[in-house]
Amino acid sequence: MMDDTEMEAVASLSGSSSIGEAVSGRGVNPQGESNEDDELYYIPERRPSLDLGQIPMDTGQWPYVGRGPSPAMSYMSLTTSGSSVEMDDEDGSFTRVELQRTDSYSSCYSFDSDDCEKRTPKVKSKDETVSEPSDTPELVQPRNESRHPSLTVSFTFKAISNTLGRLSEGDVMRFKTMLWRRYPQSFSTPPQGMDKVDLVDRLLECYSLEVSLQITKAVLEEIGHKRLVNYLQSLCIRNEVRHDLCETLKRKYGEVCEDLPMQEEKRQFDDVFTNLFISSTCDNGPNIEHEVMKIEKLDSNREAGSSVSTKEIFSTERLVHSNIRLILLTGVAGSGKSMAIRRLVLDWIEEQSQQHSSFLFPLPFRELKQFEGSRISLLEIIQTLYPETKKLRDEDYKCEDCPIMFVFDGLDEYSGKLDFENTELLGDLTDLTTLNIIVVNLLRGRLLYRGLFLVTTRSQVRRAIPWDTHYDEIEVRGFCDPEKDEFFKRRFKDPDQVARVIAYINSSKTLRIMCHLPLFCSLVADECLRIFSEQGTQAELPRSITYMYTKLVLALIRQHRAFRAPDRNPEEERDFLMKLGKLAFNMLENGQFKITRSDWKDTGISDEEAVINSGLCTQYVTKPFVLFHEKVFSFIHPTVQEYLAALYAFLSFTNQGKNIFEQQLRGKFKGMFKGHKAMELYKSAVDRSLLCEDGKLDIFLRFLFGLSLPTNLELLQPFCTSPLKWPSLIEDAAALIRKRTRENQSPGRNDNLQRCLEELGVLASGAVSS
Repeated sequence: MMDDTEMEAVASLSGSSSIGEAVSGRGVNPQGESNEDDELYYIPERRPSLDLGQIPMDTGQWPYVGRGPSPAMSYMSLTTSGSSVEMDDEDGSFTRVELQRTDSYSSCYSFDSDDCEKRTPKVKSKDETVSEPSDTPELVQPRNESRHPSLTVSFTFKAISNTLGRLSEGDVMRFKTMLWRRYPQSFSTPPQGMDKVDLVDRLLECYSLEVSLQITKAVLEEIGHKRLVNYLQSLCIRNEVRHDLCETLKRKYGEVCEDLPMQEEKRQFDDVFTNLFISSTCDNGPNIEHEVMKIEKLDSNREAGSSVSTKEIFSTERLVHSNIRLILLTGVAGSGKSMAIRRLVLDWIEEQSQQHSSFLFPLPFRELKQFEGSRISLLEIIQTLYPETKKLRDEDYKCEDCPIMFVFDGLDEYSGKLDFENTELLGDLTDLTTLNIIVVNLLRGRLLYRGLFLVTTRSQVRRAIPWDTHYDEIEVRGFCDPEKDEFFKRRFKDPDQVARVIAYINSSKTLRIMCHLPLFCSLVADECLRIFSEQGTQAELPRSITYMYTKLVLALIRQHRAFRAPDRNPEEERDFLMKLGKLAFNMLENGQFKITRSDWKDTGISDEEAVINSGLCTQYVTKPFVLFHEKVFSFIHPTVQEYLAALYAFLSFTNQGKNIFEQQLRGKFKGMFKGHKAMELYKSAVDRSLLCEDGKLDIFLRFLFGLSLPTNLELLQPFCTSPLKWPSLIEDAAALIRKRTRENQSPGRNDNLQRCLEELGVLASGAVSS
């Protein structure tokens, strides 16, 4: 024990503010002498702000620990731009000393950390330049290379912690001992008493992120854990690939184009995305909400499913409670399946969901078509679409700690035959084969058995999934009522335009109902934006609903069909619409909304063409009996059936001069009116609809009148073989409606006749006054 005089002498060394500084040797010898251990470095005093005082240390049980080499020698290789200077010693000799950039030292030297010793190099004479060889592993930092942006404090901390967590308790103690032996300058006390968090935190405090990883690898290799060195290196590579993949996906899915030539600008996806209603159950049938009729429920009579968000599609809870690795996301054409996929991908990028997957690879079938007809492996497909994945090793796709999710958007766009019985098995993602074999084996669960797969498709394609494959199915139903308004609020930047568009869709119940389809909402928004840009915000929006249905049908049978089947010429398109329209009209006459198998045979068209390629129909499964399932077809909405029926009546008269009502009316009203030949069709249609008290031909009649407008005739011109004098027809049709309104005593029927005037572009008030 020191007496008081000795204690005061120690405490007074160089103005030390604490006994701890004097005991630790952090001070200047007043006689100018230095101890043998400190000949190389001058150790400045410890700043008093973090003075922890005297730290008693029991060194009796410590193994012998040799003094580590000087930091200058250990970090010599870390400099990225070095220089040298010659300094004279007292005896006239000189020594060349390498000067390091401050940022090449560890972080504790760069920022003068209070817990790390800041050592200032001193100069030694020639006779003192020979020192003991260093046993500290050399730490190398790449020259002239910037740090990869994926290397963050958070990742480095997790990577080192996870790696150390794989060590046994004994190996952890060996790691700490070796760390203390090699780098004692970083610890004021031996690290044996530190837990994992404190140990890693200490490394990151005193060293840069790169150096911390190098030290960890060097010590792990020293204690014989090369496997963990490879594991840590894999984590770093995967982290870089994930960062670069996220940047690629953000550019690809983070922005959307409004599809308007006059805008030519992309908007952030978050600014336009509106939440979709995704049902936890499938086979719910089409939306049957109707303005006039009350249609019997067409679904499988199961209880309504709960709402599922995109974050819950492959949630951790689902994976824990089930062994499902394949999920089908189904929905009718235009229901928003691809938008849901965009949302899921961006949520993964932003670490909002699906974080159980190390990588997420969207593989749209639209992009996979480029590999048809060539021999290729799944690995090559991934690397072609996402070149940053070339850094990954084959085992990264198979190991348990690197789960991967694959998103296949648009299985209905794939034209290959999915033969699950006769297709050869494929077990290695590096094997060269055809695209069809790869797709079949992925859906069969034979390839990448640790992977997760999300597949979007229109309803009928699910028949291609083998019956013994364990999968779940959820359905995108489009927008609920509040989301319809939200869509337009996000789509239009001008509040006045938003108010006008919402008022417009609310003016017609049928428009409001059909806005459950995001595709229909988009068509309405495009048309309104075109009118606003050409005529100003106060321009009058169209009163006719027929024009929007014409655009919807053309979008489905042309633009959307082009991704699934070869283009058809106008004659083939007209033939298809006539056959499907005839079916729609016959069903409408009978009050029928389900399409049976015999109905398909009578039309001469395939259900595949109507459901998958054109998207005007859908398929679902009903369960009329406990052990019996029945596949049922229908149009995607009853109003689409009514529009196609009206189009059939219109084209039949335009191209063939045929009035489809002649037989139904049996001559009751035939010849009652004279005038324009086309008026025969409209007279028959009006009189026939007035006989239907249930209103089953009301919307049909509106569409039939709306098709005569010039805007619709321009779109339908490819389907018409002979022109008609439509301007005079509009005047005659308006006169007919006014006459029937005065003659008819049924208020319900008259309300629909007023709507027919709106379809003709004639104000209803004018009809009343007439």
